[in-house]
Amino acid sequence: MNRDQAYALMLEHTPSASLQRHMLNVETAMRWYARHWGEDEYTYAVTGLLHDFDYELHPQEHPTWGVTYLREHTDTPPDVLDAIMGHAAYTGTPRDTRLARTLFAVDELTGLIQAAALIRPDRDVRGVELGSLKKRFKNRAFAAGVNRDEVIQGAQELGVDLDTHLHNVLRAMQEAAGAGAPQPVS
Repeated sequence: MNRDQAYALMLEHTPSASLQRHMLNVETAMRWYARHWGEDEYTYAVTGLLHDFDYELHPQEHPTWGVTYLREHTDTPPDVLDAIMGHAAYTGTPRDTRLARTLFAVDELTGLIQAAALIRPDRDVRGVELGSLKKRFKNRAFAAGVNRDEVIQGAQELGVDLDTHLHNVLRAMQEAAGAGAPQPVS
């Protein structure tokens, strides 16, 4: 599966612009880490785009429904399927690849960064500062749905200092915004 196919599948199964935006943000962070480590950028991108594509229509079965669908209807590689399963801690799927650990590490954090951007008057992630993001991270009432423990665990599993991880994902999202990264269509 290539990026365009993954994007089309994500749009087909995800009516919500906010969830589309989340998956695009995760794709952005995944691409940044792939480049950082010299990994295959398209594998990381597809993983980020598809990790929650089933969530809106099948929340009780997520991510199992999505992985089953991908296995039966696409040529999605097994390492991508395993990473998608592993990003949901409740599945018990081990995150034994860098791809899986990266998805888990960036998933929740992109939500926090997006929330920090949305409270700015210009709603632009390029104006979010690392110091402000760190304060918002410590304030569990801000973007309360973001699981901070999973962000911390994700950084640890990646072997990246938490502050460095916050910086990396913020930078990835800011660079993508500056480059005119794709936005949700709806």
